[in-house]
Amino acid sequence: MPKAFEKARKAIARKKGPIDSLHQYSRDSKRLHRAQVRDEKLEKIAASRKKNDRPYLERATFFQEALRQNEEQPLQMDVIQELIKTFVHQHDEELNEVKKARRPGRPASAKEDLLKVKIDKLQKEYQNGFLIPVLDTEENVKLLGRWEGSWSYLTTLKWVRVSSAGHVQPSSFPPKGEH
Repeated sequence: MPKAFEKARKAIARKKGPIDSLHQYSRDSKRLHRAQVRDEKLEKIAASRKKNDRPYLERATFFQEALRQNEEQPLQMDVIQELIKTFVHQHDEELNEVKKARRPGRPASAKEDLLKVKIDKLQKEYQNGFLIPVLDTEENVKLLGRWEGSWSYLTTLKWVRVSSAGHVQPSSFPPKGEH
């Protein structure tokens, strides 16, 4: 994706000929090095952003599948609450399997710790307000049905925070900070 290195390499090759003739401390070799470092930095940032965005993409995919099972009809609040509970507790079975596989007296594995943290984070978010696309309006349901997995399309949807007590409050996407 990043192309600073390729551009620099091409420009130097056009000016000087084969790049093999550069010595280690020349301006052109430093230029190539800077371009390579810049590309690596951009790739690292993109990978980090993708990692942070993945939970929201998984969430949108889960609710999109739920709508498809409901023939893309708007959902009632009690059904939405059940879907949220299902999403929050989706890792419970895997956690129980990991616990059973562990011998008595042994410390928890890294996988078990990660699952516990993930479940606790989802439960805390559900108590404070779980971020989901609006599932009770026909317009938003159609938009979510047309979604093909891209991050940028999610901003066109309306989003709300639904708490475990049943309070619904409009929200923006992407979320800002922890809730």
